[in-house]
Amino acid sequence: MKEKRNILAIIEKEAPNLNNLLDTNQVAEFKALTTELRDTWTKKQVFRTTTEMEVSVLNDAKYPTNAAKYWQCVREQNVFLENLMNLSFEYRKNEVEMKQLEKKRDEEKDELEKELHQIEIDQKTFGKASMQLTARDRMREISEWSRFKKKYNDGTFDTKNVNTHQLESYSKVFTNRKNTLTQGSSQPEVFNVLGQLQTAERVQEERKQIEGIKREAISEKPKFGTQSSQPETK
Repeated sequence: MKEKRNILAIIEKEAPNLNNLLDTNQVAEFKALTTELRDTWTKKQVFRTTTEMEVSVLNDAKYPTNAAKYWQCVREQNVFLENLMNLSFEYRKNEVEMKQLEKKRDEEKDELEKELHQIEIDQKTFGKASMQLTARDRMREISEWSRFKKKYNDGTFDTKNVNTHQLESYSKVFTNRKNTLTQGSSQPEVFNVLGQLQTAERVQEERKQIEGIKREAISEKPKFGTQSSQPETK
């Protein structure tokens, strides 16, 4: 099976054409580096590393609860899923376009037109390898977000409805932001942070009262519909 994402042959094929851009010594140096350049292209960072995902994205200040981290993982994973699917469609489209170009090249009588078709084919071949490399790293992130979801799903929060955890998580976020305010903070910044925190606290208190009323109503004995089991005396 032909190895995916192997651009060594593409680099080697294009190397002679670099004479149009580089001087002779530079072309020779490029040819000597083809194996290294292929390795560089293959292992280059495309998307975030695991460290970046956990430290930069899922940082404790912005996502202070396990629930907040879990639901951010859901969002991130879904973005990469959608991008991977769209990339798959682009790859299929690229394959068809390559076949069309190959057909045009084979049927073309004019040598210059034939050469142009071949250049487009070579360009799309490189693009194909780039899409394969991108797809591999998108799939890596999808898998990493899955691992993080399992890590932070400790069974203490709702994993079906994102709204359930948000009041608690946002309250902690706003508290974190409040703690970073200084005398140098702008008035709009202070107004925004304190407004969000006060609103979150008010909504929390309102919900507690509503839950208390519900529990009280459930615990009350029914006032109607009860009859004495003793017969009436005349």
